[in-house]
Amino acid sequence: MPAMTAVEAGARAGAGVPAEAVGPLVRGVGVLRRLAEAGGTLSPSALERATGLARSTVDRITATLARMGYVRLDGRDVVLTPGVLELGNAYLAALRLPALLGARADALADELDESVSLAVADRDGIRFIHQATRRRALSVSFRIGDLLPAERTAPGALFATEWTERDWARWRTRRAEDPRDTAFPAVPPRPEPAPAHDTTGTTGTAAAVEAAFADRVGAARRDGWAVDDQLIEPGLVAVSAPVRDPRTGRVACVASVVSHTSRHPAAELPAALLPRLRTAVAAMEADLRTAPPPEPGPAPAGLATWTTASKQELGRDFVESLARGLTVLTAFGEGCPALSLTDVARATGLPRATARRALLTHEYLGLVAAAPHEDRAFALTPRVLDLGFPPLSRTTLPRLAEPHLRVLADRVREPAALAVLTTDGTEIQYTAGAGTGGVLTVRIPVGARLPAAATSLGRVLLADTGTPAVPELAEARARGYALVDEELESGLRSVAVPVRDRTGRAVAAVNVATHAARRSLEDCVEHLLPALRATADDIQRDLHRASRFTKVPTT
Repeated sequence: MPAMTAVEAGARAGAGVPAEAVGPLVRGVGVLRRLAEAGGTLSPSALERATGLARSTVDRITATLARMGYVRLDGRDVVLTPGVLELGNAYLAALRLPALLGARADALADELDESVSLAVADRDGIRFIHQATRRRALSVSFRIGDLLPAERTAPGALFATEWTERDWARWRTRRAEDPRDTAFPAVPPRPEPAPAHDTTGTTGTAAAVEAAFADRVGAARRDGWAVDDQLIEPGLVAVSAPVRDPRTGRVACVASVVSHTSRHPAAELPAALLPRLRTAVAAMEADLRTAPPPEPGPAPAGLATWTTASKQELGRDFVESLARGLTVLTAFGEGCPALSLTDVARATGLPRATARRALLTHEYLGLVAAAPHEDRAFALTPRVLDLGFPPLSRTTLPRLAEPHLRVLADRVREPAALAVLTTDGTEIQYTAGAGTGGVLTVRIPVGARLPAAATSLGRVLLADTGTPAVPELAEARARGYALVDEELESGLRSVAVPVRDRTGRAVAAVNVATHAARRSLEDCVEHLLPALRATADDIQRDLHRASRFTKVPTT
């Protein structure tokens, strides 16, 4: 488990915390960070050990986060849910760079058949805001939201060309306190310090590391690009170029092409990849110059009322100050990159005093900062992505659906499944499922394929592919569901509904299957269908959250 940040250590000890900071909010943020660092799942006992909090405090915090939809209590574990992505999505929407530049990065990745990333500066580190990765056995595993030390990356050298002496001092302090980079869980820890003559930048004394980094920063300033020659781990190389803000001329983000030495030795990167990277960067900068002003998205509604009602319902188990503090982060977003105290109070419905204390606490935790070029306004920082984004940024639709399918199967006491159409549209492939304990039950394993036209799952998906000429498909399209009665197998009845992506396209379907002796056709429609539709809505909501700034594979 990575070491605590200085902020969290101070919060635990009660030292250095501003008098107006909201203690439960500090502790709740710490719980979310520990969960993210652990991959999204920890037991309450493990959270107790990782945070140093009392078990009763951990239980109250996790109950509150569960009420907010940020975690679920799964048996003995606390598990991050896609709901927590709302916090990171608020930052990415306010930033706008992923929405404006992501398609260019994806196109470059397709052109080069290499992974491409976009990163922003996060104090003396760099944090990824977009990833276009290749699907191959040996691939880059960084995720959106991962934080890396600046000195071990090519983007870090480019960002450091704009560092002030204060920035360098902060970097030296961090290096002195954590020479092995144990506070950066996304990268392997550095080896134990090597002899003083080692100047590679990956090992060695503090002076050697600083000298090597300073040399790379000087080269980046001179050349306008930088190379990562296995700074993170053996075999991993990258070439990076800055994308500059047309208003200020400063580095807005850095685009990188990432490969490994078996494909491109580091010495070949400038000739092999840099020209096309620079062309893409020039197009990105043109996009920034011509982008229209953003339209503000819908403001959060009724948050203060909801937290009050939750407190009345759950009593002591609901930490209202934590819930209200986290809702402040969701006031930011597209068209709202910088907000005043008045703006935040108006958007959330919270009293000004409550919003002010929450903002001060978030500022102390590094989650908000004074907005540049805005008087008396706040903006979210990249550190918001710490709150659960990385482990969920590479999820799949089956993973999103599985907990909802289990709840559905338990509720209706019938097996439930998720399936997608195969490429040729003739079959469906089962990708997730939840069974029941009955003796006579439907058991179709994940990965199995069945004829699409003979299944409810296939019909509801085929009905969405165009103007259906087959009467059964036209009926399924008109009703929004498909009901199949003993066509695939004697005694087997099933009803299915579509799962739609953010564009409204049916990318998968969910169904409930039963035996004809247990449920009539009318019972399937009156009792199974409403529960099935509610489950599809839950899966869609999670899919829409998870896919706002990342690609969610359907298999």
